[in-house]
Amino acid sequence: MKVVVDLSRCEGYAQCAFLAPEAFRMHGEEALTYDPKPDDAQRQQVLRAAAACPLQAILVDQLEGRDAPVEASP
Repeated sequence: MKVVVDLSRCEGYAQCAFLAPEAFRMHGEEALTYDPKPDDAQRQQVLRAAAACPLQAILVDQLEGRDAPVEASP
């Protein structure tokens, strides 16, 4: 699984950090850091975090050949 966050769109709502704290972390009030290749054990948390992003700034590519990239949906 590969994760990319469009940091120019991210406004620090921190929904991702709340739902997948091992993959997404807030530093201060607005700075997001994230693991671009989270462990597969975190798959469901990461997908929920991407879906919860109010600005749809998180792109998840499942890297299994059969799955297309999944964009967060409202």
